[in-house]
Amino acid sequence: MSDHVRGKVVIVTGAASGFGRLVAEKVAARGARVVVADIDAEGAESVAAAIRATGGEAIHRGTDVTDRVEMTGLATLAVDTYAAIDVLVNNAGIMPLAFFSDHAAAAEAWDRCIDVNLKGVLHGITAVYDQMMAQGHGHVVNISSIYGNVPVVGSAVYSATKAAVNVMSESLRAESQGRIKVTVVRPTGVPGTGLGASIVNGEAVVGLVGQNMELFRQRATAVFGTGSPKARAELTDPEKITYWAISPDELAAQVVYVIDQPWGVSISDITVRASGEQYLF
Repeated sequence: MSDHVRGKVVIVTGAASGFGRLVAEKVAARGARVVVADIDAEGAESVAAAIRATGGEAIHRGTDVTDRVEMTGLATLAVDTYAAIDVLVNNAGIMPLAFFSDHAAAAEAWDRCIDVNLKGVLHGITAVYDQMMAQGHGHVVNISSIYGNVPVVGSAVYSATKAAVNVMSESLRAESQGRIKVTVVRPTGVPGTGLGASIVNGEAVVGLVGQNMELFRQRATAVFGTGSPKARAELTDPEKITYWAISPDELAAQVVYVIDQPWGVSISDITVRASGEQYLF
């Protein structure tokens, strides 16, 4: 088994809960030294403490990714503590799905989406860039989405931010080849990450499932509602081809996988799907 995680200094944003917490815990279990960052400072502290309680190394800092100064301070903390930054996982994000007709209700959420999903990633990159270039190596992992692949009805702003992340990531890769590896992770629907809480209009998912909307609703009911135990088992077992939605744990494992590569090998783009999903793109 390869072991290219142990000893690395890994910053994870949005790491106080959900998917970000899983990534932080998994790399810590593999021997990484983790910097847990989140706007929820108490949550970040709790995650770091839990990692240390199980024998791992972790520090934390309450950090708003939309604030360039706070992100710079986060990078400084990592260097002052561990003398390096090997990996940045730009995970913090929100998903305010909504139609243009929802603009009055969605306006503030859209503004926040641009600040977190786009500016937050940019701030993360610029915060670690100088240190990684000076070290002669580094790895930036940007969490994008299949929503960033094509224009999607009901997701204009969210999709635009993720498309921007894709372009920005490729630009960073081209500018820093031989110094900084860049990975774009494009998850499909991942229930349980907490992103669903930021959706403005639940009907806006139609843009991603299209003609599969009715089947999508049926399977969502089977998994989360009144479906039979047999149907639920068929849809929630990752060992079955009918597996319906990637779990946060499965997705986090793939992020660890892209980090667990020798410095000379870069997985630049990875899409993580459930084989039985209904998403079109």
